[in-house]
Amino acid sequence: MMYKDKKIVWIFLAPTLILVVGFLYYPFVLSIYNSFFNVKDLGGISKTYIGLGNYREMFRDRAIWTSLKNTLILTVAAVVFQAGLGLVLALLVDSVRRGQQFYRTVFFFPIVISATAIGLMFNLMYSYDYGMFNQLLMKMGKDKVLWLDEAKAMLMVSVPVIWQYVGFYFVIILTGITGIPKEIYESAAIDGVTGFKQVFYITIPLLSGVIKSCMILAITGALKVFDLPWVIANKGAPSGKTYLLGTYQYNVVFNAARPGYGSAIAVLIVLLGVIISVAVNTLLTTEDDDGY
Repeated sequence: MMYKDKKIVWIFLAPTLILVVGFLYYPFVLSIYNSFFNVKDLGGISKTYIGLGNYREMFRDRAIWTSLKNTLILTVAAVVFQAGLGLVLALLVDSVRRGQQFYRTVFFFPIVISATAIGLMFNLMYSYDYGMFNQLLMKMGKDKVLWLDEAKAMLMVSVPVIWQYVGFYFVIILTGITGIPKEIYESAAIDGVTGFKQVFYITIPLLSGVIKSCMILAITGALKVFDLPWVIANKGAPSGKTYLLGTYQYNVVFNAARPGYGSAIAVLIVLLGVIISVAVNTLLTTEDDDGY
């Protein structure tokens, strides 16, 4: 009855709808349009229609394949370690009787820190001459290591990206655990189901929807990650071996001044996110989710 007059609903929805359309959907549609052109300036004024030329070029572009491989590796790592560690930490903290709020705050804290600040912090740790890691190695009598060389760069980029968002999934999963009725565990304990058996046979099955949501968020987040890798990996390194799709797209648009080709890469990123998310959602959908 409170919202019987639909005009009030539209009045409150209108500002958000305008912002979403103006800053999300309109730029995406414009990117699709520009992907069929050879755009010669960032303003998009001077352009030549080339049809699928930008998309055909992507198949020949080695940097795209390197970026795609690195992005998929980071995506798998995000699902396994971000969501996985978040689940493990949530299960451990749920078993703690005192100090749960302390652990929630500590694990969630990296989320509130700017990604650029985290990138600069890890850059200082990785520094060859004055970095914390090499200082520790020298204290132990070991030789210094070039942490951001091509062999280790992707691993060094993945560590802070994963570390920053573990707490995000930890809070989501812990909230899901606290929503499970305690009576279920009490009944299971009477039947002799205790300890790890409760985790495997009660907690995880009842958290399937939450875990699936976390996996989809981790996938979409890894596909569009930009700031941390850009700060840490020296903008893709001269050889381009550490490019991700997001960092390579930025380089194409603003350094190579090719907005049309960059728009095609943006479309690729969105399509990958949609396809992988739908695939994961389909594979993890159970009969209970379908209402059977």
